[in-house]
Amino acid sequence: MIKIFLLFLLPITLFGSKILSYNIYDRTDRVDVMITFDTPYTGTIKKSTTKSKIIIKLQDTSIESSKLKQISSKYLNTLSITPMSNYVKIVASIPSDVILRASKTADAYGLRLRFQNKSVATKNKNIQAQQTNKAFISSLPTKKDEAVSDRYIIVVSLLIIGIIILFIVKKKVVPSHTLKNKTTTKEKPWLFNQTNTDAQTPTKKSNDDNSVSIRFQKDIDEKNSVVMLDFMNQSYLVLMGTTNILLDKFNEDKPTSQEDFESILQDKHKVLEEFLSKEEQITPAKEAQSYSQKASTITYNT
Repeated sequence: MIKIFLLFLLPITLFGSKILSYNIYDRTDRVDVMITFDTPYTGTIKKSTTKSKIIIKLQDTSIESSKLKQISSKYLNTLSITPMSNYVKIVASIPSDVILRASKTADAYGLRLRFQNKSVATKNKNIQAQQTNKAFISSLPTKKDEAVSDRYIIVVSLLIIGIIILFIVKKKVVPSHTLKNKTTTKEKPWLFNQTNTDAQTPTKKSNDDNSVSIRFQKDIDEKNSVVMLDFMNQSYLVLMGTTNILLDKFNEDKPTSQEDFESILQDKHKVLEEFLSKEEQITPAKEAQSYSQKASTITYNT
C-alpha cells in the first residue's frame, strides 16, 4: 500500500508545481502576466535578455500544452509558454526599452511577470525603496519615552524648587511690607474715611446700674478703637488701645443710634487725630491705668 502511495506522489515530486492558467492585464503604464499554480511554487526562476526578447525559465514546473498570445501593447508584443523536460520556457517579445520584473504572491500560488518601461520601473523602484527606508526607520527602537520621562522629571523638579524659593522670599518680604502698611494706617486712620461705617451696634444694657456695658464701638486701626461705655447712668466716649483716654461723657444727650455715634466721631475728628499723631512714649504704668482712675482725675463740664 505504501509503495502505491509513493508511486502516486512520484509525478508530483518529479515535475513540482503545475501551471493551471495565465492571464494578461494590459495597463496604461505596464503589462502584467499572472500565472497560477496548483501548489505553492518553490522552483527557481532564471531570466535571460536579448535586444528584443526576454526568456524566462521556470524550474520544477510543467504545463499541459504550449501557449502563444499576440498582444497589441507598447510594452509586450507576443508571449509564448512552452513545456520542456523539467521546466517551462516563457518567451516575451518586447520593445528595447522594456524590462521585466517577476514576483511571487504571498502564498506562492501565483507568479506575476510585469513588463514596463525602464524609466518608469526605475522611478517606481526608487519610490518603493524610499517607502521601505521610512518603514524601516519608523520601526527602529528609540528611547523617546525615556527621554520624555527624564525631561518631565527635571522640569517638575525645577518648578518645585522655584516654588520653594518664592515661598521663602515671600515669608521674608511680606512682614516688612505689612509693617509699612501698619505705619501708614496709623498716620492716616481709616476712622475718618467718610465711606467707612464699620461700627458695632450697641450692646444690650445690663440691668445692674453699677456694671459697665459697651453701647457702641469702632476700630480705628489694629491697636486703637473708640468705645462708648455706659456706667452709672452716664455714657463715656473713650479712646482705648496703646493708651486709654476719656474723650467725653454724656448724661441726657446720650447717643441712641448708630448715626448719632458716627456724628460724635466726626465732631471728635481733630481730637482723635492729635492723640494718634503724638509720638510720646507711654510707660507700662500708664498703660495699666484703669478707666475708673482716668475718669476720676479728669473733670468735664456737662
